[in-house]
Amino acid sequence: MMRVIPDHLPPTGTADAALLALELSGPPTTPNESWQLTAPIQQRGQEPDAPLSDPFVEDGPVPLPGSAGEHLLQRAYGTEKRARKFYDDQVLDHLNPLMKEFIGRMEIAFVATSDRRGACDSSLRAGPAGFMEVLDDRHLCYPEYRGNGVLASLGNISENPHIGILLVDFVTDLIGLHVNGKARIAEDADLRAIHPALPAEFDRGRTPERWVVVQIEEAYIHCRKHIPRMVPMLRQRTWGTDDVKRKGGDYFESKGMPRPWHRPEPVGGHDS
Repeated sequence: MMRVIPDHLPPTGTADAALLALELSGPPTTPNESWQLTAPIQQRGQEPDAPLSDPFVEDGPVPLPGSAGEHLLQRAYGTEKRARKFYDDQVLDHLNPLMKEFIGRMEIAFVATSDRRGACDSSLRAGPAGFMEVLDDRHLCYPEYRGNGVLASLGNISENPHIGILLVDFVTDLIGLHVNGKARIAEDADLRAIHPALPAEFDRGRTPERWVVVQIEEAYIHCRKHIPRMVPMLRQRTWGTDDVKRKGGDYFESKGMPRPWHRPEPVGGHDS
């Protein structure tokens, strides 16, 4: 796939041209290859051949939230002060009481994971209000039920524990909560042995097969500016069914289309 780079990239702040090259540099050609820039970035007070480093790491004894990449681009685009104010005012390394209350009334969550090579997957998790359980200030968990058997999210977590969760109130407060951290998979019986207060009765008789337990590293607000207001509607749902039509059928008409990992058998089978 060809990588499209805009002809003009006007930064909002000032930075050396080499620093801006970070955003335009290509990814590694192989999973194990280190990221190499054709024009290495030279930061202020740094020797020309010195390795690339996070410009914010030395700001204090504890590193700031976020990645080295976002810190570098904050400097490149002149958003350091805004970003630092957000980190200091809004980002926590735990859940405070209002965050716990918010999680306890959410019915949906968007979950992002990636495998060890960084290939990403995003998924939707839903249930009755409070389906995502807060275990303590630094841990939450959510149930995994019987599904299509692909186990995309769990498969990623088994290789790479990093997880990002977004919970959004589309109905009342029009606000969101980001929760980032490290996840592990726990069987239902094993987690109940540690946390016996977990609910024993579940919506529509569904029983979790296992749980995802998240150790929280970052928790912060998602502002309401672009969150649409939605109105809940009553609907009949058939939980746990394998009926194709009840699950949505072949809505996108994918069945039978060619794909590199599967060749449909011709009608009538092979000639004898």
